[in-house]
Amino acid sequence: MEILVVDGNSKDGTRQKIQSPRVKILDNPAGIVPSSLNIGLRNAMGDIIIRVDGHCILPFDYISNCVQTLRESGADCAGGLQKAFGTGEVGKVIAIAMSSRFGVGSAYFHYGTKPAWVDTVYLGAYRKDAFQKTGGFDEELVRNQDDEFNFRLTQAGGKIRFDPKIFANYYPRDSISRLWKQYFQYGFYKVLVIRKRKGVSSIRQLGPSAFVLALLLSFILAVVSGRLWIMATVLGPYLIANLGVSVLLGYQRVRTLLLLPVVFGCMHIAYGVGFIAGLWRFKTFQSNVAAVPSPQDLTFQKH
Repeated sequence: MEILVVDGNSKDGTRQKIQSPRVKILDNPAGIVPSSLNIGLRNAMGDIIIRVDGHCILPFDYISNCVQTLRESGADCAGGLQKAFGTGEVGKVIAIAMSSRFGVGSAYFHYGTKPAWVDTVYLGAYRKDAFQKTGGFDEELVRNQDDEFNFRLTQAGGKIRFDPKIFANYYPRDSISRLWKQYFQYGFYKVLVIRKRKGVSSIRQLGPSAFVLALLLSFILAVVSGRLWIMATVLGPYLIANLGVSVLLGYQRVRTLLLLPVVFGCMHIAYGVGFIAGLWRFKTFQSNVAAVPSPQDLTFQKH
């Protein structure tokens, strides 16, 4: 087993904390995730390549479970649960929201309990030939580069396997402002994924933007006509669902109960607003083919 750490000009003492001779540190001057991933790919020698991000801690059997699932299923990629564990009052509530279907839709890796074939997973353990078939990660995607790659992989006939015995403890953002920024970027760059892949991997990706557009349209109609009930037809059902789920998940603690509706609203509206902003920003987008390293560009290392 080899461990590669790709450092994107971090200022938090990361390099100084890595003392093991088993760890190889690589530099990423670009400082963005897809560049780091491609640098890692170019230097990886193993037949199986496992992505590990910040904000998470892996259990001791994570790698063995990934390898076992790949071997038994024949999948090109395997992954499991993203178990959210927040820090601080707000972070803990965000973790609850990220683990609920109301919060994240049909993204199975947030709450799945049974093995299944899926459209994407958290992190992911890949057979090296998955990259040799489809190329590397798209460096135009600051966010969602994993979604784009997994979509590209499945479009090429690859298979992705979810197994709940694989899990990683994930530590989400700990403030509403940082959560808003995160989900705004998710929505913003999802437009680019759709443009590049010429389709959507899951209908859930369109839900938040449809809600925000409906909310905006109902507000305009309500103001123009003077009939406020028009907006209530859109906002009302959402508030009822939001508050209902918040009561079910947070009834044991008053602070959780009060924060959950705000967190849910932040996730959904930020994603929707980001998606709409992305539609405007990328309306005349011309993709840079060179942003996706070809299998030849990756020049994988030999054993």
